[in-house]
Amino acid sequence: QVQLVESGGGLVHPGGSLRLSCAASGSIFSIGAMRWYRQSPGNQRDLVATITSIGSSNYANYADFVKGRFTISRDNAKNTMYLQMNNLRPEDTAEYYCNVEVRERPSDYSRTYWGQGTQVTVSS
Repeated sequence: QVQLVESGGGLVHPGGSLRLSCAASGSIFSIGAMRWYRQSPGNQRDLVATITSIGSSNYANYADFVKGRFTISRDNAKNTMYLQMNNLRPEDTAEYYCNVEVRERPSDYSRTYWGQGTQVTVSS
C-alpha cells in the first residue's frame, strides 16, 4: 500500500506565496507521473500541473490559469513533489490534491493514488 501526505496549505493574502508538498511512502518500486489537482466547492476537480521524469530529466506541464505563477518540481530521492505558488489570486482558493502513479513491484502495472487534500485560501 502507498500513502500520500500533503502539507503546506493555508491562508495567504493576494499576491502572496505558498509551497505545497506531497510525500509518497510505503510499497514503492517506481513513481511515474505526479500531478496536482484543485477543486473548489461546486466545481469540478481541475488539473493544475503535471511532472514526469524521463531518465535524469523532469518535464512539466501547466494549466493556462497557473502558467508563469506556479512551479511544479519533484525530488525522486525523497519520493516527494512540490508546488510553488506565487502571485496567488482569490480564484486560486481551493482544496489542492496530489495524484501519483506508483508501481509497487517490478511486475506490477502502475496504480494511481490520491492525497487527502490541503486547503489553500487566498483572501485579503
